Amino acid sequence: MDLAKFDEKHVRVTDRSGSTYTGVADFFPSDYVLHEYGVEEDSILVDGYLVYRSSIASIDEIEVHGTAELRTERLILRRFRPEDYEAPYRYIGSDPLMHRYSGWNPYATPEMAQESVRRFIESYSSEHFYSWVIDVDSVLFGTIGAYDYENGRIEVGFSILQACWGRGYATEALKKVLEYLTENEDIPCVTAWCASENTASRRVLEKAGMKLAGTETSALTVGSRIYDKLIFEYTKNPEHNLYT
Repeated sequence: MDLAKFDEKHVRVTDRSGSTYTGVADFFPSDYVLHEYGVEEDSILVDGYLVYRSSIASIDEIEVHGTAELRTERLILRRFRPEDYEAPYRYIGSDPLMHRYSGWNPYATPEMAQESVRRFIESYSSEHFYSWVIDVDSVLFGTIGAYDYENGRIEVGFSILQACWGRGYATEALKKVLEYLTENEDIPCVTAWCASENTASRRVLEKAGMKLAGTETSALTVGSRIYDKLIFEYTKNPEHNLYT
């Protein structure tokens, strides 16, 4: 059984005791496993479990949909876990700079953060619900998701912790999500918006390949401020454009 061919593939593994593990596989050769675990045997890590080759009854590459784990050069985009509420509350909900241009703050209190994470997790069973944690070396650096799917269109949004701004994480994550939504999920058009004064978010949207499709004048009110709302699109087919 050549486990190396499953490295970084979405797989379903059943071991000889009947347990099943589903997720992205990380292949570890026998010399590494011997050094780390004292067993000289090729293995794969799936869903947090190290499975030795001799214990595998079956392994298959699978087609995935919904909030599947995605990977880039530096990032892992994974599903929320119940314990993930603390970082969004502390570094997103409690930081006024994180929502000064949107007014959207589902992490404003620990209770709201817990409730938001709970709803995200419950919604993973929905066909067109997507919500990821942006994970760097097991540290939550931000969130990204796509919501409100209707008539072949879906809206994407993201938040990167202020301490991590300027490192390209948002662009890297957004590029991967746009690719996944249009290529794997076959969604023709992905939209996003930002306040006209939010130059940092605008740069991310443009660098990820989204195009400015229209402007809604004075359409966004945040506190006492009123902004123009810039609408961006990423499309597979021009006929799905809203503004052109």
